[in-house]
Amino acid sequence: MSHGHSHGCGGHDDHDHDNPDRGALFSLYTKIDTERLECLNEVTDGSGKLVFKPWDERLDFSKFVESDDDEELLFNIPFTGNVKLKGIIVIGGEDDSHPSEMKLYKNRPHMTFDDVQSDPDQMIEMHRDSTGELDYATKAARFFNVNHLSIHFSKNFGAETSKIYYIGLKGEFTEAPRQGILMVNYEAVANPKDHKTDLRDNVQHQIR
Repeated sequence: MSHGHSHGCGGHDDHDHDNPDRGALFSLYTKIDTERLECLNEVTDGSGKLVFKPWDERLDFSKFVESDDDEELLFNIPFTGNVKLKGIIVIGGEDDSHPSEMKLYKNRPHMTFDDVQSDPDQMIEMHRDSTGELDYATKAARFFNVNHLSIHFSKNFGAETSKIYYIGLKGEFTEAPRQGILMVNYEAVANPKDHKTDLRDNVQHQIR
């Protein structure tokens, strides 16, 4: 079965990284429900959340996540609304600890390493990137209406553990529907009391 390999530079422009507006495109980190974000197999608890940061802090190498028992890392990323995911940037370790393969799963909350045996929605072959130049394009038609994204970094370039400094998510965000919309719908439903008179008249008609 084909997994739709993407070779890293989907939609990449050699001059994109010089564009100051590029950072605004990778601003979905503000739409992540950070309290519920999970990173499995991280050495330091909570460090996985630190790699989702503003564009101008992407080269702050004091904040990073490193894998623990092996080279795998699994992120469960809930959003505060719905996202149309268009691209991903990953800045990894300077050496062989940089991830070499990324699997994406849409709307499958609380995934574990047992769950990643199933086919991903997209699998991407990665290249070393120490500055955020590479923009991995997603299959936009598949990654719309995303309220939860899981990213499985399954391999690296040969090191015992993997290291990531930055994950940037590019796309469009839509607020989740509010409860008030449901209330309006309820009010639009006919009130059963309005039909009691009609029902009584029908019963009397049948008795006659």
